[in-house]
Amino acid sequence: MQFKHIVGQAAIKQRLINSVKEGRVSHAQLFLGPEGSGSLALAVAYAQYLSCLDKQVDDSCGECSSCRKYQKLMHPDLHFTYPTFGLPKETSIDFIENWRQAFLENNYLNLDIWRGYVDAGNKQANINIADCHQIIKRLSFKPFESDYKVLILWLPEFLDKQGNALLKIIEEPQPNTLFLLVAQNQDQILNTILSRTQLIKIPALGYEDIKAELMGHHHQTEHAAAEIAYLSNGNLTDALVMLQQENKSYHTLFVQWLRLCFANKGIELVGFVDQLSKMGRENQKNFLRYGISFIRECCLLIAGAGELVHLPAAELETAQKLSAIMSISMNNAIVAELEKAHYHVERNANPKILFLDVSLQIISFLKTKSSPQGNQYIAN
Repeated sequence: MQFKHIVGQAAIKQRLINSVKEGRVSHAQLFLGPEGSGSLALAVAYAQYLSCLDKQVDDSCGECSSCRKYQKLMHPDLHFTYPTFGLPKETSIDFIENWRQAFLENNYLNLDIWRGYVDAGNKQANINIADCHQIIKRLSFKPFESDYKVLILWLPEFLDKQGNALLKIIEEPQPNTLFLLVAQNQDQILNTILSRTQLIKIPALGYEDIKAELMGHHHQTEHAAAEIAYLSNGNLTDALVMLQQENKSYHTLFVQWLRLCFANKGIELVGFVDQLSKMGRENQKNFLRYGISFIRECCLLIAGAGELVHLPAAELETAQKLSAIMSISMNNAIVAELEKAHYHVERNANPKILFLDVSLQIISFLKTKSSPQGNQYIAN
């Protein structure tokens, strides 16, 4: 994994490179970033750069013996620990081939994608005490080939109290041993571990970064890339998943839904809800995610922050019309209902009951706010 293959994050890449050049490599670092930001890929690229035998100005060479092994995740001084879903005695080593395949095929993998590679179903993820003992064992030896021995621990949030067994190895590691934690939620990490690491905050990707990636490497048209980048909300993992799904005009569907709710057309809403229920769970989630993002853009327009809005021309026109007849409080109430619906879709709620209930809630929000301008919007 080289830095040049990671989308965006130029400032973070430069910070990591500078730490190596200036000899300021902390032995325990926490890469903290939201899903789809590239934090895991950055940790692997950083480890590869540290071990590269011919470091370039801004990246590893990608050609030396060390880089070739890193690119296959088979370097003897590179180790991984990640959540598993099985018996208490199962450790990450038992699934290393699955892990290599998962990461090499999905540099931006998340826990759900990882579940699929080990056929975990709905089993609970955790990093158990046996894995902690394996970490201590693997880090108790000096590096074999490189200057550094590196352990990358993905999602330390799944370490329970048994993670305290790692405190001594983190605080007093062998020379040239590097401990990289890659996390998404700081609040779920043991404070005893958190206090012993150097924090590196990784921001979500920008809209333009994701759009450019989809157009440049995934052969999407500008319109398709813009819509997916907008829907993904900075999460490249979600954006890549959307590429695999049937292309639907979420904007048209969502505006149609709002118009039916504005007009309180109950019979037509029942038919529309039936249409939504047949879309499939992932498309339903994307539909709701689009609605949440779209309504939030309307809030920006109402607040006079139109320069922050990222919408194609046709969608922007619709948002401007809606902004003239809706208030921020109304929009916030609708967003809250859509977020709850997204939560319940993820947990396999009955889609007909769910979307009908959300429709009735939206009608109730709009009922006391109707206006001549609203009726004119419905007619259009």
